[in-house]
Amino acid sequence: MRFLKYFSLILTTFLTITSCSDAGYKFKLNTSKKVTLGEKATINFEQIKGEQIDSVKLYVNGILLPKEDKTITVNSSDFGVGKHAVTALVFYPGKVKKVNNSIEVVANKTPDVYNYNIVNTYPHDTKAYTQGLEYHDGFLYETTGRKGESWLRKIEISSGKIVQQYDLDEKYFGEGMTIFNDQIYWLTWQAGKGFIYNLSDFSKKGEFLYNKSVQGWGLTHSDTELIKSDGTNKIWFLSTDNQKELRSIQAYTNKYPVDNLNELEYINGKIYANKWQQNSIVIIDPQTGVVEGVANLNGLRDIVAKEQKLEPADDVLNGIAYDAKNNRLFVTGKHWGKLFEIELIKQ
Repeated sequence: MRFLKYFSLILTTFLTITSCSDAGYKFKLNTSKKVTLGEKATINFEQIKGEQIDSVKLYVNGILLPKEDKTITVNSSDFGVGKHAVTALVFYPGKVKKVNNSIEVVANKTPDVYNYNIVNTYPHDTKAYTQGLEYHDGFLYETTGRKGESWLRKIEISSGKIVQQYDLDEKYFGEGMTIFNDQIYWLTWQAGKGFIYNLSDFSKKGEFLYNKSVQGWGLTHSDTELIKSDGTNKIWFLSTDNQKELRSIQAYTNKYPVDNLNELEYINGKIYANKWQQNSIVIIDPQTGVVEGVANLNGLRDIVAKEQKLEPADDVLNGIAYDAKNNRLFVTGKHWGKLFEIELIKQ
């Protein structure tokens, strides 16, 4: 997708979708095709054919716009980056029709680029198909994937020794996890639900269902919410009380959506995310969805690949953990024999 630099050009380029032609009536809904975050976007409803209608109501993402004008200007900052559904409900004698379109909002700045320094290197189990990684009270906690190979582990960092382990039922494919208020929340991939365990002894306390998100990939948390990825460019925010999905954002650069978001970590008010099948970390603003930074960590995979055979499609970077007290950032990958403590450096 091409980034359009000048807003005047954007406003003159419209997507036109004709979705209603009934009993002599015909309508279309025009929207600004693509805008930059903070710019204005125009929504225009047009009746092409038919007698006078009773009224029309315009919505963005299901939220009714306050004015009932047929042409409305909205501020893209009100709904953040991403592709947003625009709907017109048309009321005319004896009928109600829906006409659909969308507005795409891209970020208003180019992501910063980060390099890295390796601070320390530690051993990591090459059998671990890493899905989730978290630091807590001096230990790493890790979840792995694949049916029959999905484990929850407490690990000694310096030695890689497994201190505690829970094996997930082999019918489930384990995914990301996080620790909040002495409870472990662990996602499954395609089963549509996650599990809750006591931190102290890994005993199961309960489970929860996904709502609008179809799959479970990565999981982290802020002070007030669980934060979940589902393999798309969407990130979901869940209630810590009942794990219901409260809202979502879409991750976007100034050019395109960043999809395949996988393992997550919440660091100093930002979401750090692995991108599946790319050895990188993207840094996301949790309020807007803007991708503020990108770190290329291909060099870490190269180090591991010199010592062991890695599968090109599968054995990629996945796993981010942060020790906030000591400002330590840990990363690893699926089946990697090394855990790296790194420092990210803005270029």
